Amino acid sequence: MASFLSRLGRFSFRRRWLVALLWVVLLVGAGVLAGRAPAAPPNDFSMPGTEAQQAYDLLEESFPELNADSATARVVFRAEDGKVTDPETKAAVQETVRELGNNPQVARVTDPYATRSVSKDGSTAYTQVSYKVPSPELEESSRTALQDTLEQARSQELTVEAGDNAVNEVPSGGRSAEALGLAVAALVLVITFGSLLAAGLPLLTAILGVGISALAIRVLAEPLGLGSTTSGLATMIGLAVGIDYALFVVSRYRAELAHGRSREEAAGHAVGTAGSAVVFAGLTVVIALAGLSVVGIPVLTQMGLAAAGAVVVAVLIAVILIPALLGICGRRIGPPRPGRRGKDKDGLPRPGMGVRWARFVIERPVATLLGGAVLLGVIAIPAASLKMGLPGDDSKPVSTTQRRAYDLVAEGFGPGFNGPLTVVVQADDGSNAQAPAQSVAKQIGGMKDVAAVGQPRLSESGDTAVLTVVPSTSPAGSETADLVHTLRDPELASGSDARVLVVGTTAMNVDVSQKLSDALIPYLALVVGLAFLLLIAVFRSLLVPLKAALGFLLSVLAGLGAVVAVFQWGWLASVFGVTEPGPVMSMMPIFMVGVVFGLAMDYEVFLVTRMREAYVHGQSPSDSVISGFEHSARVVTAAAVIMISVFASFMGSDEQMLKTIGFGLAVAVLFDAFVVRMALVPAVLALLGRSAWHLPRWLDRLVPDLDVEGERLAREPDGPTTANPEAPDGAGPDPVVETAGSGVGPGSGR
Repeated sequence: MASFLSRLGRFSFRRRWLVALLWVVLLVGAGVLAGRAPAAPPNDFSMPGTEAQQAYDLLEESFPELNADSATARVVFRAEDGKVTDPETKAAVQETVRELGNNPQVARVTDPYATRSVSKDGSTAYTQVSYKVPSPELEESSRTALQDTLEQARSQELTVEAGDNAVNEVPSGGRSAEALGLAVAALVLVITFGSLLAAGLPLLTAILGVGISALAIRVLAEPLGLGSTTSGLATMIGLAVGIDYALFVVSRYRAELAHGRSREEAAGHAVGTAGSAVVFAGLTVVIALAGLSVVGIPVLTQMGLAAAGAVVVAVLIAVILIPALLGICGRRIGPPRPGRRGKDKDGLPRPGMGVRWARFVIERPVATLLGGAVLLGVIAIPAASLKMGLPGDDSKPVSTTQRRAYDLVAEGFGPGFNGPLTVVVQADDGSNAQAPAQSVAKQIGGMKDVAAVGQPRLSESGDTAVLTVVPSTSPAGSETADLVHTLRDPELASGSDARVLVVGTTAMNVDVSQKLSDALIPYLALVVGLAFLLLIAVFRSLLVPLKAALGFLLSVLAGLGAVVAVFQWGWLASVFGVTEPGPVMSMMPIFMVGVVFGLAMDYEVFLVTRMREAYVHGQSPSDSVISGFEHSARVVTAAAVIMISVFASFMGSDEQMLKTIGFGLAVAVLFDAFVVRMALVPAVLALLGRSAWHLPRWLDRLVPDLDVEGERLAREPDGPTTANPEAPDGAGPDPVVETAGSGVGPGSGR
């Protein structure tokens, strides 16, 4: 692998302009095709195999006029003085209702006075607006018309707010925070490289990779059925790994220059060694993201596969385009400047922070291991209380009309009116469903957590009935979830020769959470198992991959614990801008597991391959750990800080869902990079000694030798290595400079 990638790197360096031109052509071609491609289809939010999805399908078949998938808006009116039934207020409400119905995409608007949607105290009323199309297909003009109608209806006497999926009022602030995250990443790169050009290269190539990936997703959206929001995860992950992968290759290139290699050979060795680590780190991320398909949720599968494609593009750019750009930059990107470290008492240069930290850990491996494990274990304790749910209007900031509408309904009618349940009663053998539906409605009306039950409505065929059940508790409350399970109890329909199904936001919430919970263990087994096998081939060891997997579990559990403590329990909520603590988004745990696992293996591969490289070339186990930190700690630290900055930038959004994702990924990467990889890994390797790198002889014969550390590459006669790195491109060796630079560094023991 290292030899092949080295030849690829040298080829790209020599044919730099051709390679760069090919990538530009690829970007332009993708842009042209994307411009001609039809718009992405709406996201498929179906949940195959769940009872709620079965109920949705039955509703669509039996009650097509209800259009269960259509966009909706609940417009809430509140009289500040008097009641909404007062003549003047009533006239204003009815005028607004008529105005709402004038939009061509509106199917119907209910009259709150005819449907008795007026609170008992007369202060509040609401109307339900149903559209002809699902929310993703709703035209922007329709959303704007809704907002304009609300604004016109508002007055000092009448408060008007709206919620549900037809409303798109999104608070500002996220974009500026994301820009701040990129600015931090750029600053870290400048500090790491000490050069604006070297720092700008990873940013430039990462943006290029994200652009190509986004355009490719647009081109493939219609033929592959990729939803309109599929590119979101691909952009976030592609940007993060794109910067990191380029960072590792450029950093290794500059280190090779410092050891006396010519520019072409430095590019070849950088791609052969760091590029090998990039390839296998990328494979672990791809495995983790593509493995999301085992959950069986279409939108999650699409997001995972699209993000995996973005990672593949980032890997290709790192091993093909980066060496070409290094060739184009020429002498403008040189070896790192000598540090300004002082000298120790023996007159030798004082070791860097990475070396000093590695020695500290190696001298105290047991204390470091126990301290790190206990710290992460304590932080992980709240994860045992994890409650999952889907984000609704109650999770939005109080500054939004959706949240204000939610609060008005809860105050005027009761919390359960924000999440009514739809009960579908289907008679067996096609008989009439009127009697079974009446029986079911009567039983439901006597339940303790039910506030109201609507009259059954029959389908045209008469074999199916639907009725609305209003819980007495909020949609996110555990009592409402318990009510869903009670309604699904077979005893409810016993003796009535009918089948009872429950659908609605809370019902779907329960089903999705259960589906994701059931899929978590198989998903973990799949991605960890495949990555474990891959890492055995990379490190030619059993204990190192096992340590990597166990360390990942610690970091992801600690990350989940921190998410629960802040977003569910409300600890430090004001510090992180959490306005309404509540259940964690259902997709967050499995999404976090997939992304963090891939990124954790990135740091494992980049850090430990340098340790194995030193060990293979003759250093003792302890010295190889120190050597790995000497050459990789600074770069891995920079990569982790960049990743944390990118993810933490999402916390600047006022959307609770984005805050949760950004916080969860940022803290998990923080724990994994700085506690697991920087502390627990060297402690464990120090305790294991040579056994860490042992592979049973029978297994050694079965596992392919991937040569990620470039052992064979170092033995290849690849041309002179005594070139002056500051000589012009193509210049021959400088007879004054004499070095056997192997890429590991002085005192490597090769």
